[in-house]
Amino acid sequence: MNLKATFVGMAPALALAVAVTSAPAVAASRSNVSIVGSSTVYPFATVVAERFGRSTGGATPKIESTGSGGGMKLFCAGVGTQHPDITNASRRMKKGEFESCQENGVKDITEVMLGYDGIVIANSTKAPQLALTRKDLFLALAKDVPNPDGSETLVANPYKTWKDVNPTLPATKIEVLGPPPTSGTRDAFNELAIEGGCKTFGWLKDMKSVDKNKYKAICRGVREDGHYIEAGENDNLIVQKLEGNPNALGVFGFSFLDQNRGKVQGSTVGGVVPTFDSIADGSYPVSRSLFFYVKNAHVGVIPGIEGYVKEFTSEKAWGDEGYLADKGLIPAPKKMRDEVAAQAKSLTPMTGKELH
Repeated sequence: MNLKATFVGMAPALALAVAVTSAPAVAASRSNVSIVGSSTVYPFATVVAERFGRSTGGATPKIESTGSGGGMKLFCAGVGTQHPDITNASRRMKKGEFESCQENGVKDITEVMLGYDGIVIANSTKAPQLALTRKDLFLALAKDVPNPDGSETLVANPYKTWKDVNPTLPATKIEVLGPPPTSGTRDAFNELAIEGGCKTFGWLKDMKSVDKNKYKAICRGVREDGHYIEAGENDNLIVQKLEGNPNALGVFGFSFLDQNRGKVQGSTVGGVVPTFDSIADGSYPVSRSLFFYVKNAHVGVIPGIEGYVKEFTSEKAWGDEGYLADKGLIPAPKKMRDEVAAQAKSLTPMTGKELH
């Protein structure tokens, strides 16, 4: 994956100024940075916003947790102060989202890869820690699974308990609280965990080269019979529900596990415990990159965007010993951080060729 972030200069501000003249008066008077998007990135963005506000004495950016997909829709809706300036994402922008932005006049976009995060499958510390594999997760949560009779056919998921999936697991009901389809965490979990388990079946893995759409529908499709429960974009709410139901599991970013030690614990996946180090070195199999995207036409019109980006990409924030690491962000390698920070400062736009 090409992780180079790209930015653009201040010239597009003229387009925004034109848009503002036709926007409502309230929108035209906005003086703080507007940020939407990922619930996973939300706590990191909030800390940066608070630090930025205190250090500059200016307005603290307003941040809304809308989910990665919801944030992209808002971000790509148009140029003008009635639209957000930045969107957070717990997965990379999709090609279709980039095209939607272009169609709506959001031509120049900055991509910033801010670090890494692991997706944990956690439960209450009142219950035993589970040792799962990606195959277990696929069989437990996929909508359609290989026929238990061993034939290369699919059946509607028949499994009710974890023991049904794997005899080494407890005979407790499969009950997983997780994010909705608008969430980047859901996208990443489907790809890294469920599809990762799907590919352990050779005949399903081979399907990708024959019928990519069918393969994706099978290997990323989540069951809808009550065993996977969409719990919204509030990861803290999932943690609270796990405390009240020790038999349930929850899917959310590592930072929420890190901030709730003593209440919840992460299941091992493929024998690897989700930790800061195992995510950083890539040994934990369910990990992903985190991003935010800047609407370059708003730079120079909405005060604080450049300062906020500079704060976020500073070593004191996202560095190895930065304050975001204390919040659970896994820093990117130093060389990559330096490259992204330099490109953030130069403001060069994405081309769209980075996406697929």
